[in-house]
Amino acid sequence: MANNKPRVLDVGNCDPDHASICRMLSHFDVDVDRVMFVDEAKQALQSQPYNLVLVNRLIFADSSDSMPLVEFVAGDMGASAPPIMMVSNFEDAQERAMAAGARRGFGKAALDDPATLDLLRPHLEPAAAT
Repeated sequence: MANNKPRVLDVGNCDPDHASICRMLSHFDVDVDRVMFVDEAKQALQSQPYNLVLVNRLIFADSSDSMPLVEFVAGDMGASAPPIMMVSNFEDAQERAMAAGARRGFGKAALDDPATLDLLRPHLEPAAAT
């Protein structure tokens, strides 16, 4: 039987933050894949579909800016692009990401906030039957 669970790609988060994100995502029936670099994320996005991409403001492994990934997903991928959200407590990072086409993201300080689950719900839960 095929696995039809929504897939989330977590990009550039350190081990403790990845664990916290996975704990938050446990509110949904999803599979989470993790990559550490922008190039790995691009490869993953081209090899399988994702329902949501969560990207850290700065890639933990090399401290690089994640905006090239936001621009790739929001621009270069076109109609096949999944929604992408910035994971950052900094409002200026959220604004930059949204200006490039990302959805409103959330900060690590808001992982336990019910409003964060509300941001994720449209991307990770099936639409209600009408």
